[in-house]
Amino acid sequence: MSEQPDRAIWGSKLGFLLAAIGSAIGLGNIWRFSYMAYENGGGAFLVPYFFALIIAGLPLIILEYTIGHREKGASPLAFARIDKKWEWVGWWMPTVASVGILLFYSIVIAWCLNYFLFSFKLSWGTETGAFFEKTFLNSSGDPFDLGGCNLKILAASAVVWIITWAICFKEINHGIEKACMIFMPILLVLTTVLVCWALTLDGAMMGIKHYLTPDWDKINIIKHFNNSEVWNVWLNAFGQIFFTLSLGFGIMIAYASYLPRKTDIVRNGLITAFANCAYSFFAGFAVFGTLGFMALQKGVPIDKVVADGVGLAFIVYPEAINQLPVGSKIFGAAFFLTLFIAGLSSAVSLVEAFVCAITDKFACKRSTTISVFCICGFVTSSIFTTRAGLSILDIVDHFINQYGLVTGGLLECIFVGWVLKAHVARNHVNSLGATRLSKLWDICIKYITPVILTIILIQAIRGDINNPYGDGAYPARALFIYGGGIILLTLIIAVYLSVQSWHRAKHFHKPEEEQLLT
Repeated sequence: MSEQPDRAIWGSKLGFLLAAIGSAIGLGNIWRFSYMAYENGGGAFLVPYFFALIIAGLPLIILEYTIGHREKGASPLAFARIDKKWEWVGWWMPTVASVGILLFYSIVIAWCLNYFLFSFKLSWGTETGAFFEKTFLNSSGDPFDLGGCNLKILAASAVVWIITWAICFKEINHGIEKACMIFMPILLVLTTVLVCWALTLDGAMMGIKHYLTPDWDKINIIKHFNNSEVWNVWLNAFGQIFFTLSLGFGIMIAYASYLPRKTDIVRNGLITAFANCAYSFFAGFAVFGTLGFMALQKGVPIDKVVADGVGLAFIVYPEAINQLPVGSKIFGAAFFLTLFIAGLSSAVSLVEAFVCAITDKFACKRSTTISVFCICGFVTSSIFTTRAGLSILDIVDHFINQYGLVTGGLLECIFVGWVLKAHVARNHVNSLGATRLSKLWDICIKYITPVILTIILIQAIRGDINNPYGDGAYPARALFIYGGGIILLTLIIAVYLSVQSWHRAKHFHKPEEEQLLT
């Protein structure tokens, strides 16, 4: 396939890799990975996490790079070029990313910015849990008690959206690529400082032992096949792999569409996936080292340090920072600055996935599309700054990760494996780079990965029916409205955009005389 001369390309291979790794490495690697590992038994979570990386993460990231590079377009255009009947799946993925994830993700980044500022005076006080939920968020715990917007969070959210807009406004080789060239080295340095610091704390080794020692009984699905708690560890591990590698978002397809003709897709995919998961694993030492310190200070077991998973970074870390003998303000500022930069590196990719899809299919001006999208995103995300924001965020995060992303990955496997044909995709990859893809990849994409993802989806549905998410903390109608509603909304938007695209294409290809008559 010939290059499109008017399409921007990455300025360098390193620029693409840093942007792709920057998309993968974000709050999900520190904030979400940490509380997922903590809630799911520490070391017990790592086993299904790395299993999910091999079975789903690696095959799918190579698949997404292949689609984007082969068709030179974002997911809707790429899917439509292969089979227009599947275009709606191409819209589903960036819509899930923008509507389902970016809206609440931008607010979590705003929390990080607020806490970065709080660090200079340790404004969270001694009761960090009460400060986070009551003083800062003013959370009611009722998903229908919206109340008014929290002005501090709203202002920080505006800053997040403005920075994201400024980075994405230019073409990828001038905006996102250059930003990631700055963000990623800073992020690595800050994370290394945090890990080294955490490992020097008293009790750190107790936390590390919990982090690295798996409780095999917690993940033995053969022995406990009907135990929903055991299945939840596996479900959360697969959901985390999709979240952290940006799979099912359409991001990697969009990014790969800007690659030059000759490129090593397999090598790029392996580097991105392993760099991302290695970073998550490395950052976990900082979190669990700090948890061990907290357990020693409180005189409680490591699994009793904190009950709130979503707020782990905003409750445990401030409490630990308070008890540091020296450098507490510097440590606090470094930690929340790290989270803030990590969040921004992913936010720009979430915007790019949707904007690239719109500009590819509707030939809209990039600058206008970016501006309209960021304004609408800021306004819509304000629902998460209300008194019900924390509850809504928790529900949406659960349903999007267990259903939205995994469904996208499953549909991708079916599409490439059986519509495009896996061997066609593999031949394209092997014609370009030195690292070749074996026939085992075909088997994974056609059979192994989709079967496992189907089992994961069935068990997720079964678990939510038998034991609704939140263990009774949320009324059933809240789960239906916010959880089911976000899935339905993304589907409606995806189908609507597909229909609009089909109508536009039909009109565009009418004979000239017919266009004049109409």
